Amino acid sequence: MIVAGVMSGTSADGIDVAICRIGAGGRVKLVGWTESRYPTAVRKAVLAAMNAEAMPVAEMSRLHWRLGALYADAVEAAAKSAGVRVELVGCHGQTIYHQAVASKYLGAPVRTTWQIGEASVIAERLRVPVVSDFRPADLAAGGQGAPLVPMLDVHLFGHTTRSRVLQNLGGIGNLTAIPAGGGAQDVMAFDTGPANMVIDGCMEQLYGKRFDRNGATGRKGRVLTDVVAAVLQEPYFAALPPKSCGREEFGTDFVTHFIARCRSAGGTDADVIATATALTVESIVDAYRRFVWAHLGQKAPLARVDFCVAGGGARNGFLMEMLRDGFAPLGVKVQAIDALGLPPQAKEGVAFALMAWLTWHRQTGNVKAATGAMRDVVLGKVTYG
Repeated sequence: MIVAGVMSGTSADGIDVAICRIGAGGRVKLVGWTESRYPTAVRKAVLAAMNAEAMPVAEMSRLHWRLGALYADAVEAAAKSAGVRVELVGCHGQTIYHQAVASKYLGAPVRTTWQIGEASVIAERLRVPVVSDFRPADLAAGGQGAPLVPMLDVHLFGHTTRSRVLQNLGGIGNLTAIPAGGGAQDVMAFDTGPANMVIDGCMEQLYGKRFDRNGATGRKGRVLTDVVAAVLQEPYFAALPPKSCGREEFGTDFVTHFIARCRSAGGTDADVIATATALTVESIVDAYRRFVWAHLGQKAPLARVDFCVAGGGARNGFLMEMLRDGFAPLGVKVQAIDALGLPPQAKEGVAFALMAWLTWHRQTGNVKAATGAMRDVVLGKVTYG
């Protein structure tokens, strides 16, 4: 079955599409993948929706439908590039709001997650079924609704003799730790904190640019270590897994405050970017030391650990160098996930292609050990083409 997996992450930079051939037992082969940027006006609207306390319902509805059309465009282009006809689409959608911890609303505790991008537009354009809205089923079952990629990690990257840590560097960083010989029940997975989100936010505010290309700006600055240490004292980093985060914790307000902290410490613009990059690295290393080290040590020999990085952050040479330096004292070698045969930017698209295939076959798609759900559930909603 030819399945397209569509992902647009918390960085809101664009759309990744992975075209996969998925066979019996969920055997996955990547056929091709593409990435496309949101038009500037669309990205501006998406970021505004993420950060708005209130937004006209008409504007949110229009954005929902506009994104559906863009996702359809992206899948059509990816299928044409791969020379295949897509039979099923798994579309994550654009996360606008994610609140995994309950707060009181209208007299009752409420947890919520919301991804937009109208699936009916994709289904009608391609005339194939579309699976969308993957997170709510896990959330309703008591989970965090995230991370969901561990299903792919276990499926593709589990190893009999080597422990593996799969780190994604999207807007938010998340990792999956799989002990050697372990299955889904042995996985530890959670969001480590900001990956590209704070770096990108600082670049936008200070330089008017979407991101720090290859870490060139950050490389010119110095790391304000006291600022990094102070941020890592915030409650999220010490909270026990399973846990998830997003723009609600590390969006525009956080970035503005972060820049002010760096300014108070005497930082230049380049210092801010270097410090934001160091925050990403130190939060990941801290998470490994604090949670993953012990988990893998309980399950398998620590000497055999592959630490593999995916996502847009894998293209940031400065960030990758800092990660390698940070893990070197632990005897852990950091490498891009290419080493395991998958392009870094394609991974999340492949994950949602697999999850769509599982849903289509009425198989569960969450990993309870990763999300904290009370039970395994079938994810997503099907729109028939």
